[in-house]
Amino acid sequence: MPNLLLLGGTTEASALARLLAERGISAVLSYAGRTRAPVAQPLPVRIGGFGGVAGLAAYLREQRVTHLVDATHPFAATMSAHAVEAAQMAGIPLIALTRPGWQSAAGDRWTHVSDIAGAVSALAGPPRRVMLALGRMHVDAFAAQPQHHYLLRFVDAPDKLPALPHHDLVVDRGPFTVAGDTRQLQGHAIDLVVCKNAGGTGAEAKLVAARNLGLPVLMIDRPALPVRIEVYRPKEVLAWLDHAGTSTTERGV
Repeated sequence: MPNLLLLGGTTEASALARLLAERGISAVLSYAGRTRAPVAQPLPVRIGGFGGVAGLAAYLREQRVTHLVDATHPFAATMSAHAVEAAQMAGIPLIALTRPGWQSAAGDRWTHVSDIAGAVSALAGPPRRVMLALGRMHVDAFAAQPQHHYLLRFVDAPDKLPALPHHDLVVDRGPFTVAGDTRQLQGHAIDLVVCKNAGGTGAEAKLVAARNLGLPVLMIDRPALPVRIEVYRPKEVLAWLDHAGTSTTERGV
């Protein structure tokens, strides 16, 4: 009988958790702990880190985990790299449940940068009204460009105000709609959107809204990750379990 550790924090992880519970498959869903009120889950939940690769490998052995599923955010590069290495150390198979990245379409005005530092540097210049669609982890880095007025959208209210002299803060949880994001961009007179290429449909609305309004987007590309088995749908993870992983192909990331 499989005994899974599901590294979560995404809508895909929650969807897979429901399928696992329906199938009666033994699993624990692990959160990093960055969201104060995670969505209720039908599986046992653990919150917090593991103490690096060695700690995760030890947990896998101690809990007799047979399969590791990485359904973390596409930008959780450190956790994903640790998962690949820990699974190898523990001698168990790993699969990643992720999302295809967004692709630009006709009418998009995207500029690509490789990381947060690149995005900060790209904002050098005269004051603008910028939507930072990045969550709360990286916002303070943009204090290096204090001339702009920033629109921030967080899932949780922060414990302390961001270190940005000019900003508006919206606390809201997706999925978002094109109509709603269009109103928000217009209401705050935004002239540039900065976001990570997270992929999926839950946060894509801002990109469609920006396209419709003719606004430029500063797109932070995904980090490089180790080669691993990847799937895009929760049911594909169940198929992988049923067929010992032979039904999926390796996709280089």
